[in-house]
Amino acid sequence: MTKADLSTTLAGIPLTSPIYNASGPRTGSSAAMAKIASSASGAVLAKSATVVSQKGNDMPRTWHQDEGAASLNSEGLPNAGIDYYVSSKTIEETMAENPSNKPYMVSISGKTLANNLDMLKKISSVISENQNNKIAAVELNLACPNIVGKPTIGYDFEQMEDVMTQVSSLPCFSGPTPLFPLGVKLPPYFDRPHFEMAANILNKHKNILRYAASINTIGNALAVDPVAEMPAVRANGGYAGLSGPAVKYTALANVRQMRELLHEDIDVVGVGGVQSGMDAFEMMLCGARAVQVGTCHWTEGPKCFDRIADELRAIMEERGYASVD
Repeated sequence: MTKADLSTTLAGIPLTSPIYNASGPRTGSSAAMAKIASSASGAVLAKSATVVSQKGNDMPRTWHQDEGAASLNSEGLPNAGIDYYVSSKTIEETMAENPSNKPYMVSISGKTLANNLDMLKKISSVISENQNNKIAAVELNLACPNIVGKPTIGYDFEQMEDVMTQVSSLPCFSGPTPLFPLGVKLPPYFDRPHFEMAANILNKHKNILRYAASINTIGNALAVDPVAEMPAVRANGGYAGLSGPAVKYTALANVRQMRELLHEDIDVVGVGGVQSGMDAFEMMLCGARAVQVGTCHWTEGPKCFDRIADELRAIMEERGYASVD
């Protein structure tokens, strides 16, 4: 039997596999990302960057349910700063063990719109000044709930419209062909009108927006430590983003609705609760072009990409699919 072909494209970028890492767990350094590059992950997506490096919230800021059903995090965007993630040194160290030439992608999550615009300008400058630069795409995080005192952009539709309009006006997106593919990370939605409002905004910018990743964590979850008689997470009063298998069914619904509502030129990336090849297969049945893995990568390490890819290939072969496209 011929092996099923997992190769595909996302935003026009060739991927050896539709399975790759979500920004966040095990992506803060080139050493950590190099392990992703040497795995079966179809791409490497860097940690969401801010303008300058930051340490994030106080510990403990993460929690895993004992049976693996759910995880919480309120990390506060610890990262090494945008300069680190776009530097040639970091990219070379990350992608050195990468015989299949998989793509390296940058994620940004500025504290303000001005921060995001500045980082996009910096990325544009880096790419323009070095034609050999290997930044394949940029993911703009519209879904982070860990910035104290700021609303999640993806829930504030007026703000979301303003962000996308100002991003679209940047010189890197003003020509007939954008300098690089742009994706966005979305929060989970729960009401159909909210799906429609978000999709309408994104569709207005289909000339520059190439994919939408759905979903980020479900915000304001709480785990209680019954022994200590207090919240399991220290930061933000214990309220944190929920991830892992507990969010899978919300994620599937978000992927399907976004695929129904978004223009066909905007790919959908499924994220949330993916632990197995069957989870990835279900995401793809709902319309995902590719699938990101976050919590499972966090708990299992980069070997999860090999396992999930093997499981997905076996499912496809069992059902008679020759390729994922």
